[in-house]
This record gives sequence, structure tokens and C-alpha cells, in this order.
Amino acid sequence: MIKNIPNIKYTDSGNFFLMAGPCAIESEEIAMRIAERIVQITDKLEIPFIFKGSYRKANRSRLDSFAGIGDEQALKILKKVSDTFGVPTVTDIHSAEEAAMAAAYVDVLQIPAFLCRQTDLLIAAAETGKVINIKKGQFLSAESMKFAVNKVRESGNDQVILTDRGTMFGYQDMIIDYRGIPAMQENNCPVVLDITHSLQQPNQTSGVTGGRPELIETVAKAGIAVGVDGIFIETHPDPANAKSDGANMLHLDYLEDLLTKLVAIRKVINQF
Repeated sequence: MIKNIPNIKYTDSGNFFLMAGPCAIESEEIAMRIAERIVQITDKLEIPFIFKGSYRKANRSRLDSFAGIGDEQALKILKKVSDTFGVPTVTDIHSAEEAAMAAAYVDVLQIPAFLCRQTDLLIAAAETGKVINIKKGQFLSAESMKFAVNKVRESGNDQVILTDRGTMFGYQDMIIDYRGIPAMQENNCPVVLDITHSLQQPNQTSGVTGGRPELIETVAKAGIAVGVDGIFIETHPDPANAKSDGANMLHLDYLEDLLTKLVAIRKVINQF
């Protein structure tokens, strides 16, 4: 199914596929800079790549948190990334009304974890005919995601990806249950591990989400070892000053080294 995504490359390389980019579209300059670097790395390593960027952040803890630069402006930047570098793009949608709008600009529609049970949203996304990436709710078991998959399929769209982004552990931490990867793969769809969001520390008293970026490599290696089909990483050239989720993003300078290690692990795993 991944091969059906427009402009995706290296699908016969035996590698995992990568969804990566900034948390939010902050500006054209930053988006293009990040995309250019990831394309260079993924071309070198022959990794199928989908550029990720949220055109709007709808689930901020505080009213004064960055939410976006404007829907149309951000979506046009995503389209420019795709046209310039010849790569597919993915972005979040938050309501049924947004599905058709975003589908005019991107190749994959992403359902945020906290909205993965919203029937009208899943149906509207399905009806666009785009590939749909559904993030597993932090509050759901891996097994229960079959119902989200079925809503999309029963709406006439069989192009579904599932993404695990961790499960709530108490009030302010996340854990990853790697048993969920094969459980979700039983739905006969690709399964992605969202590395950076799985390391979030939500619900901080400051109203700004924390994170454990020093564990990105550990979690990513484990994900590849248990057989995920793809990985999701938010990356930025200056995470400390990123406008959204900087606390758990990977510095762009570290991405090539990480992906090189993951490709090596994948080659070993492919032998079994």
C-alpha cells in the first residue's frame, strides 16, 4: 500500500519508511531547510520518505501557545515542499470539514491520537481517497484500533496506516508497549512507531509539554528490532526555539547518524 503514495521512492529497498519533519509549519524557510536535509539523507540511505508538518496545532494546552501561521499559507508550504523535492507529504486534520481542504494539498491525511475515535472525521478522511494515517489514542489498547481501521475501510478506503505514539503512564508520562506493534499489524496495514511523541511528558504544570529526547535512539532501535514498518520523527534545526513540541524533537544534525544505525539494524532483522 505504501507504494501507492504519490512520489514515494525506494519502496523496494527493504528499509522501513520514514515520516519526518517539524512538528508545525513555522515558516517556508524552516520547512524547506528541513525537507532538503531529510531528502539528502534518505536518498543516500534509500529510505522511503514522507515529509511531515502540521499546518495547524489544534490541541494546545494554553491559549497563548503557537497554533499556526494560517491554514492556507501552511498548506501551500507543504505543497511547495512536495513540488520542490518530489516527496509526498502528510499533515493532521482535526474536523470533518478540514479533510477535503487538506487533501487538496497533501498526499496522506493524519488523524491525531486524541481524535482516533471520531467517526465523522474518519469517514470524511476516508472519502477523500487519500492514504489515512491513524494515530493510536494514548488511552486505547493496540487491539482496539481495529475499530478505527474498520471505520475507514467500511467507508470505501482500504489505504490505512496505524501509528503508535505511546500510552499514558500516570498523569505526566508516556510508555511504549512494544507488544502493540504486532497486534496492530494483524489489521493488515503498515504500523509506524512515533518515536518523538512517545517520549513526551504531557500535562506539565507550566502548560508546556516536556520530553525525553535523549532516549530517541533507544526507542527507535527497539522499534526497528520488533519489526515496525515505519518510523515517525519530528526534527528541527533548533529544537530549543521551535514553536511547537521542541522538548521532544530530534536535532536535525543528529538525524543522519540515527537513520544510518536504524538501516543497519533493519538489514539484520530482514534476515529472519
